[in-house]
Amino acid sequence: MLKIGITGGIGSGKTTICHIFEALGTSVFYADDVAKQIMVTDPVLVAGIKGTFGEESYQQNGVLNNKYIAGIVFNDAAQLAKLNALVHPAVFRAFDTWVAQVPETCPYILKEAALLFESGSYQMCDKNILVTAPVEVRMARVMARDQVSQAQVKARMDKQYTDEQKLKMADFFIVNDESSSVIEQVLSLHQQFLQIKD
Repeated sequence: MLKIGITGGIGSGKTTICHIFEALGTSVFYADDVAKQIMVTDPVLVAGIKGTFGEESYQQNGVLNNKYIAGIVFNDAAQLAKLNALVHPAVFRAFDTWVAQVPETCPYILKEAALLFESGSYQMCDKNILVTAPVEVRMARVMARDQVSQAQVKARMDKQYTDEQKLKMADFFIVNDESSSVIEQVLSLHQQFLQIKD
């Protein structure tokens, strides 16, 4: 079964693109959603986070103390690297478990991840797609979606690789600039993936 990674900068519309692939019958693993789940359900990961950042990392009811964690890692690259070193391997394990449960009749699956290249998880995929959009379009989308300021969006963007960096690692790309047809681009890739034998 072919494993296809898909990523894009914040506001690029990668989740929307994934929904189109799902409509074509493709199974999609949403790494960022899974990361949030396993940070409260994976006992090894929970223990690792508590051991690294303290018992206050979790509330009494077992819910992750997002505000506390964000306060530690948001402006400290070394602390963020520690958190990622715990979370990324756990997500990789969850991905392997998920892939094993996908029916063998599926010709390919997608792994959607914001930090596909930054985390190195693109190396677990046979091919990788980059969803691109102009920075000003991405900025406007995120500001409208999350009700945040331009400065807040820029701070998030600065934590990700640029599209130029990602293009060097991507095998395919989809332009989501609100003038190109994303459906046509997805259908074209879908047909190509059906032809590739892993």
